[in-house]
Amino acid sequence: MSLFSGRDLVCVRGDRRVFAGLAFDLPPGGAVLLSGPNGSGKSSLLRLMAGLLRPAGGDLIWDGAPIAADPEAHRARLRYVGHLNAIKPVLTAAENVAFWARHAGAGEADVGRALAGFALTPLAHVAGRLLSSGQRRRVALARLLAAPGEVWLLDEPSVGLDQASLAHLSTAIAMHRAAGGRVAVATHTPIDMPGAQTLALADFADSVPLTVGSDW
Repeated sequence: MSLFSGRDLVCVRGDRRVFAGLAFDLPPGGAVLLSGPNGSGKSSLLRLMAGLLRPAGGDLIWDGAPIAADPEAHRARLRYVGHLNAIKPVLTAAENVAFWARHAGAGEADVGRALAGFALTPLAHVAGRLLSSGQRRRVALARLLAAPGEVWLLDEPSVGLDQASLAHLSTAIAMHRAAGGRVAVATHTPIDMPGAQTLALADFADSVPLTVGSDW
């Protein structure tokens, strides 16, 4: 059973260590909920987990091997939804989801199912520029269903969602986990994820400014 884990992670942004000594375990079917105030490093940790940033210390490990040993394999197993929805305004909702599916190496057969998963079927042929902010967020999240990866990294996925859409998100996460998928979520809005590990970033805060000659 493969395990995605972090050990003694250190994150440096600018002239300070944001957090240090952080650890997590994300087994198949597992979930990690990242909590903490703005600036505590939730988004930075997700970017570290995605391989978009390098840790200043510690290790990110997949099935016993550092993710840096095979970054392409790690990217292939990830689906990352950040603050930006990255919706192309001239493409319809369906075309946006299909474009992402092709980019992720998946076919387009599941585009309709992905749209239905976030109640977007009536908006399938509406151009991205005409969608509301909440609808654009749902399109961004629907891409997870069109090209499901083993690990979902979600940064404030509930922004702009109403209660019905939040329920769709919770259902999608539950189905993903039931199939052996893993998810890490940074959010200020409660999301139903039974059994999730809560990782309070404030517990690992390290606000000591870096100095000239620092090892980091």
